[in-house]
Amino acid sequence: MDFAFRLAGWYEQNKRELPWRNTKNPYFIWLSEIILQQTRVDQGLSYYIKFTEKYPDVFSLANAPRDEVFKLWQGLGYYNRADNMLLTAKLVAGKYDGNFPENRDLLLQLPGIGPYTSAAIASIAFGVPVPVVDGNVYRVLARLFGVDAPVNSAKGSRLVYQLAEDLLDKNDPGTFNQAVMEFGALKCTPANPECADCLFNTTCYARLNGTVNKLPVKKPKTTLLNRYFYYFLIRLPNEGGYDMYLNKRTGGDIWKNLYDFVLTELPQKTEVNDEFIMNNLKKKINMKHVVVDGISKEYKQRLSHQLIHAVFIKIIVHKKVKFAHENSLILVPEKHLIDYPVPRLIERYVTDEKIIK
Repeated sequence: MDFAFRLAGWYEQNKRELPWRNTKNPYFIWLSEIILQQTRVDQGLSYYIKFTEKYPDVFSLANAPRDEVFKLWQGLGYYNRADNMLLTAKLVAGKYDGNFPENRDLLLQLPGIGPYTSAAIASIAFGVPVPVVDGNVYRVLARLFGVDAPVNSAKGSRLVYQLAEDLLDKNDPGTFNQAVMEFGALKCTPANPECADCLFNTTCYARLNGTVNKLPVKKPKTTLLNRYFYYFLIRLPNEGGYDMYLNKRTGGDIWKNLYDFVLTELPQKTEVNDEFIMNNLKKKINMKHVVVDGISKEYKQRLSHQLIHAVFIKIIVHKKVKFAHENSLILVPEKHLIDYPVPRLIERYVTDEKIIK
């Protein structure tokens, strides 16, 4: 209890003022946790404000059009979070009459809610005595207690969870969980932690044994998969500019439900020349007379386990195109592209090209 008491005192004096900390409303807490998955607080804050202003309750989010939600989410990445968020909102609004379940097992059944998020909602919104373990918590406890099992191992997860459970303030689990996470974010940071004036510096295992920079231990990351995308921006002149063909991505690949352009993916980097363009266009469209209007530099986007390399090729056609295979293509005015949710990589390209402003 001394640990929890001292940590809570530090938290009250040093915590950042964040809007989701001023509420017990499970909808707002859930929304903040989903947004902050794989996202820094300084980036996620503006998205939290946008979402809570546009969708002030779970019913308004549940009734929102998918493309509208994805457009608001654009730039956060990991778009399966937005998809699961919408599914969960519909379930809570329908099955639970707008009330998030207090039971952690029921929370775990909702799309996009795993052990961490369910524990955060249960403890912060409902006072359920369950520990939250994220990267910050793991780092703090691994250093304080000398846990040398890798953070990304089953053994390490079990050890730290047990520690967190033993230390948890059962009377105020929400404050305790937020305090440990905040301590890791502000004080016991991955690099250059502030050990000199840390309130635990006389008992911290890592400080006493000179292993602060060695803990927590991580298994080597898997090698990134390189993927090579060649996009064809097929554009049809209209009275005020151009219409362009957009493709809605489906299936189990990256960027599900986002829009991109006509795509050729190859297993290796390839020189983009006239022969390459015409050979690949023949596989896509039944049209001989086209104008190549520009070839972009290479754009890159790093995902969790993939590195996307993309080149964009502008093509002008003189009439509507009949495609050989793609069935999910739509023709939209170029000026309306801003209304469609697209991957960050494509957003960067169309902004550079001033297709959207």
